[in-house]
Amino acid sequence: MIENFEKPITTNEDAKKSLTITKIGDGRGEESELEEGKILGVEYSDDPASEPMKTPYSKHPLQYSWTFWFDTPSAKYKQTAWGSNIRPVHTVSSVEDFWSVYNNVHRPSKLVVGADFHCFKNKIEPKWEDPVCANGGKWTVCFARGKSDVCWLYTLLAMIGEQFDCGDEICGAVVNVRARQEKIAIWTKNAANEAAQLRIGRQWKEFLEYNDTIGFIFHEDAMKERVAKNRYTV
Repeated sequence: MIENFEKPITTNEDAKKSLTITKIGDGRGEESELEEGKILGVEYSDDPASEPMKTPYSKHPLQYSWTFWFDTPSAKYKQTAWGSNIRPVHTVSSVEDFWSVYNNVHRPSKLVVGADFHCFKNKIEPKWEDPVCANGGKWTVCFARGKSDVCWLYTLLAMIGEQFDCGDEICGAVVNVRARQEKIAIWTKNAANEAAQLRIGRQWKEFLEYNDTIGFIFHEDAMKERVAKNRYTV
């Protein structure tokens, strides 16, 4: 089950647990029917008529700040440069900030077809042209339409919770919603660092309990070829 903290986060251990991946079923189906987290830092009474009692606490900082970005689907059909329609939504710098945003945005299965929802380290734009991304690449996992919600959450938790051994290599992640499928990709910054990329790919599959082969493509290949070939597979 996903950790559901009804107690306020008051210690570093609580914060760490809230970002720890624990499994739901096979990790690739629908989300758990358990209600998602209540407002963090608030104690709830059994009496529904009573107001929640606020408990003082300090926010628990993340190692990196992360910015959520959204690419407006309707704008893609206009003759504009690629990436010009991507807009920042919110930047999170603490465990509490992350859950506040996550609990108030649509899951991939509820996004309109054509939507791209990104979560990247702050100051890195989800574009090939960004200096940090320019020499990088991406791992991609594919799902049937409406089936990526849980794995999207696991991916976010693994990234911001620093569960990857080569986390410094990671730029961010994006979920692409299309008519027949949904794709989640993790972008990295040094595509030529084969050892780091393979380690990230293998760990990601473990976190998602994903058994199919996944591939890694270089951004420079994607810019030159309509269908870029995988440079690495795991």
